[in-house]
Amino acid sequence: MQQGQPMIVMSEESQRVKDQDAQNYNISAARAVAEAVRSTLGPKGMDKMLVDSMGDVTITNDGVTILQEMDIDNPTAEMIIEVAETQEDEAGDGTTTAVAIAGELLKNAEDLLEQDIHPTAIIKGFHLASEQAREEVNEVAEDVDADDEDLLRSVAETSMTGKGAELNKEHLSQLIVDAVSAVTVDDTVDLEFLNIETQTGRSAGESELINGGTVSKDPVHDDMPKSVEDADILLLDQAIEVEETNVDTEVSVTDPDQLQQFLDQEEEQLKEKVDKIAASGADVVFCQKGIDDLAQHYLAKEGILAVRRAKKSDIEFLKEVVGANIVSDLSSLSADDLGYGDVTRDDEDELFYVTGDDAHGVTLILRGSTDHVVDELERGVNDALDVVAQTVSDGRVVAGGGAIEVEVASRLRDFADGVEGREQLAVEAFADSLELVPRVLAENAGLDSIDTLVDLRADHEAGDVRAGLNVFSAGVEDTFEAGVVEPAHAKEQALSSATEAANLVLKIDDIISAGDLSTDKGDDEAGGPGGAGGMGGMGGGMGGMM
Repeated sequence: MQQGQPMIVMSEESQRVKDQDAQNYNISAARAVAEAVRSTLGPKGMDKMLVDSMGDVTITNDGVTILQEMDIDNPTAEMIIEVAETQEDEAGDGTTTAVAIAGELLKNAEDLLEQDIHPTAIIKGFHLASEQAREEVNEVAEDVDADDEDLLRSVAETSMTGKGAELNKEHLSQLIVDAVSAVTVDDTVDLEFLNIETQTGRSAGESELINGGTVSKDPVHDDMPKSVEDADILLLDQAIEVEETNVDTEVSVTDPDQLQQFLDQEEEQLKEKVDKIAASGADVVFCQKGIDDLAQHYLAKEGILAVRRAKKSDIEFLKEVVGANIVSDLSSLSADDLGYGDVTRDDEDELFYVTGDDAHGVTLILRGSTDHVVDELERGVNDALDVVAQTVSDGRVVAGGGAIEVEVASRLRDFADGVEGREQLAVEAFADSLELVPRVLAENAGLDSIDTLVDLRADHEAGDVRAGLNVFSAGVEDTFEAGVVEPAHAKEQALSSATEAANLVLKIDDIISAGDLSTDKGDDEAGGPGGAGGMGGMGGGMGGMM
């Protein structure tokens, strides 16, 4: 203040929202994101159709895919999207649950703010509740044996239920468990050795797992063999073409015989390359680069199957499958660089299957009728692979269908009785937020959410920690025995991510948006912190989204 006048330190273009207005703005933005994906939760969740600026269509009910594809231009909403991305990276599934809980935590926090409870008390209470909730999840969780295929299949089926993979979940769950088992060594799962290939035109029930890799290419010459058993395989990262000079040169030819000599020399150079390959004993060549037409002819005469311009990722994967070295210089090629396996051709799918007895990689071939179907199938299978791998690594599972949320909420209310101060109200609000999951499961199944929650609470009060909602029979039952099983780690991660995001939002009491920074840097009017483009821009994206 100077002589009773306020000092203005921000530019005229800057915008600012303070105190309760800032909190309400942030909470509304975060809740809008959570509301956008709530209807996708559970076995009876609905799908979203997302159309991008290029007109490409994505149909999915995968939470993280929906949020990533939506054009959201709001910093607070983007923080909630990070919850889904973190959940996807760390747990593989449960993204919708994490985002929905974060939104519900902020909704209940808003009620506490209206009661003049300070944000720091709410933040502390949420933190206490989150720590206790994770402990309760660990206590309720049941240990699982990595060799228990029935339970692992249940975990995979639970993850796929409600998604595009649901109709063939029994077949796919077996493939998923077999795939995870194939890349597991000493209870350590390495999904880097699992490749997924998608094919359209056939049903999902025809999906299969092969002990090896695939290459979606054709032979470079019609006279080459289509399949080779017990093949010596060369993986080549060098073109089988005439070597070009590094500098531009001009040659004056005075006699046609001189031109023929040049052509003969190029032909001889190609012949030497092919002879080098044949001398190594290679029966099959997968080349990452080009193969000259004349070299193709020579390779066919030698009876060698060759494929050109194979993807780098396929070559690197085949290295693990057949135990070969990737050769970058044919002059140093030896028999020791070759791998060993069987190469067979599937003309219908235009694929080469490359299998090996000691393959360190497997390929899951997913089939669907159309591109949209197979894309959603792949998303569902990827989530199921992640949760099964997580279950094998972590070794703990919990009952699904809202059972774990209701049980933890009940225990948190008992825990709240021992918490002093206003933090007690925040712990109780946290418990109420967890019960959003069974409520939304019921709503999405067309059931009465209040009656469902009352029934679940009654069973849990009676000591049934596995009591969850069966959305198909509309009743409460032991969901663990019914095969609705989820990894404990995914629940713990969802609680942690949702709480930290909610606390981060609640901590903000001032939003400052810089003015237009499009003027020259030397212009004094371009001041102001950041450069978020104005509060109007921050809010406009959410309005368009909803």
